[in-house]
Amino acid sequence: MEIQPTGPSTKGPAAMFTGDVYFDSLAKGDDMRVNIVRFAPGARTAWHSHARGQTLHVTDGIGRVQARGGEVIEIRPGDIVYTPPGEWHWHGAAPENFMSHLAMWEGTHDGTPESTWGDHVTDAEYDAPTLE
Repeated sequence: MEIQPTGPSTKGPAAMFTGDVYFDSLAKGDDMRVNIVRFAPGARTAWHSHARGQTLHVTDGIGRVQARGGEVIEIRPGDIVYTPPGEWHWHGAAPENFMSHLAMWEGTHDGTPESTWGDHVTDAEYDAPTLE
């Protein structure tokens, strides 16, 4: 058994997030990356995609997720969201709730960026009616 200390929580950079977002890296091996990500109410990622896809597991609170061209969907604890490779999407907290999730994705091994980041999600996109 090995106990690995976690470093201090990292604030999500403004280029990739709107609002207050913090994450802790739980696994950062060559094959698999796992972060716990905590979003303050209204906070969210920018539009982005992952070369090998991404899986989110909501652990706390109420959030929102949207694939490019799709509906905004409300997410809650226990929900699992899979985005396939190359799918543009965003995720974050609901306007009046915190939300935490585990974010899991695979490394690329060939020098290809694991994630590609785009524009910030507009307030109009974020505030669209949600599917529950």
